[in-house]
Amino acid sequence: MTIPNYLTIFRIFLVPIFVAVFYMPFEGHYMASAVIFAIAGFSDFFDGFLARVTGQVSDLGAFLDPVADKLIVVVALILLVWSHHTNWVTIPAMLIVGREIVVSALREWMSDMGAKSDVKVNLIAKGKTVMQMVAITGLLANQPAASGPDFSNGTIQLAYFFFYFSVVLTLWTMVMYLKSAWPHFVSAK
Repeated sequence: MTIPNYLTIFRIFLVPIFVAVFYMPFEGHYMASAVIFAIAGFSDFFDGFLARVTGQVSDLGAFLDPVADKLIVVVALILLVWSHHTNWVTIPAMLIVGREIVVSALREWMSDMGAKSDVKVNLIAKGKTVMQMVAITGLLANQPAASGPDFSNGTIQLAYFFFYFSVVLTLWTMVMYLKSAWPHFVSAK
């Protein structure tokens, strides 16, 4: 076990705490859940950085890190869809979750084919993750209005901008990964 792996496990343990705080009936529970989500997002950046800088990259970390990322993001998206009750959140959330399922399955299949490096995480995918983390934090921090998003609020505008930009990057990276895998699809029996 390495320090980056402990940070990844910490991120996984934050998920039930994040959900519990989100549903707790106290003033500021949305902001508190956003802070917990932001801590998880920062730990994602920090554990990867620490693993590379210290040379503590491990097979366990390579497995756990994407699991922790997808777990916290998907849970947050489910909570946002539940609380916001708007297609402004639901449709992008479906696209993000759908992409994560497709790319995870693709990576597993490519690994079985011995071509895992063809669908390795790239810089655009890292940017997508940052955009998602920022957007989700902003959306979590603001209590949803019954009438829909309050686009007169600058924070909401920024959160939605990052949210929709992350969806563009989400779909773009999925297309890139599928394009890289296409020769393997064609040659598969």
